[in-house]
Amino acid sequence: MNKENRILGAFYGQTLGDAMGMPSELWPRSRVKSYFGWIDRFLPGPKENNAACYFNTAEFTDDTSMALALADAIIECDGEIEPQVIGRNIMSWAEGFDAFNKNVLGPTSKIALNAIKQGTPISELENNGVTNGAAMRVSPLGCLLPTRSLDDFIAQVALASSPTHKSDVAIAGAVAIAWAISKAIDGIGWEQICDQLPAVAKAAQEKHVTTFSASMAARIELALHTARNATGTEQGMEQIYQLIGAGTSTIESVPAAIAMVELAGTDPNRCAILCANLGGDTDTIGAMATAICGALRGIDGIDSQLKQQLDRVNQLDFTHYSRSFVKLRERKETAYDND
Repeated sequence: MNKENRILGAFYGQTLGDAMGMPSELWPRSRVKSYFGWIDRFLPGPKENNAACYFNTAEFTDDTSMALALADAIIECDGEIEPQVIGRNIMSWAEGFDAFNKNVLGPTSKIALNAIKQGTPISELENNGVTNGAAMRVSPLGCLLPTRSLDDFIAQVALASSPTHKSDVAIAGAVAIAWAISKAIDGIGWEQICDQLPAVAKAAQEKHVTTFSASMAARIELALHTARNATGTEQGMEQIYQLIGAGTSTIESVPAAIAMVELAGTDPNRCAILCANLGGDTDTIGAMATAICGALRGIDGIDSQLKQQLDRVNQLDFTHYSRSFVKLRERKETAYDND
């Protein structure tokens, strides 16, 4: 399996997890169960769900829209991270979707984008919120960045996150998701990736402490322990929801996503379905977790019928991204080799 195959898998995994989790997003686990029973296919957003009601069957949400805004900025800047271009692209999507008047933007992103709209430079924004807007869109950075230097990796993720998120925990969560994807694209196995994630998250969170958040490293270890020691899928999901948390805060949703990769045995199709039924921030947890699974299994690991439905509904051509990103990544790898 080559790197382009895995990059394509990451893009489709992001979209699959997002679209599958969209109908149940931000509902309690009990309500997801009572309303849907069990989600095992793409469904439209219920009119009763004030976050999902804007979306039809198999459509993706702001998670993937912002990830694609980031991917487009990376391609436009020839592989360089330019916060102003990223911010401009996210703003363009938000205004085109009328996101400021709909319940789709997270609170941290909304505050940051309103400040950008009023002319505040990104470098002057505090952006110390702890929600998961940086981690939910970070998958393209995992596709772009090699993991040769942890310090460089953290710095690049922090720079790309800065238009909306600068807090220590938001950066740590984004770094953990991106690192897992990047390692998967290099062909590293999930067990080995899991061994690295706590130390990677700890380094990112302690780089520039801005909050009194709990430890991302400790929460990831607890999440993996919870998934590995569950007696069955249902108990595993219940314990992840109750113990790790499935909310919109980074300290809950990123460890939960990593736990769901483990619980799903890295199968992207199963992962998307399990995340959709978890409750809480289902679309975001699904986007992050299934992007990792897609990078691990490659595009051939994505169910062909689900892929065709995503293509048809969203008019996707992710080969444009996979071809561009494999070239940009190879150039960065060569630069490291020549240093």
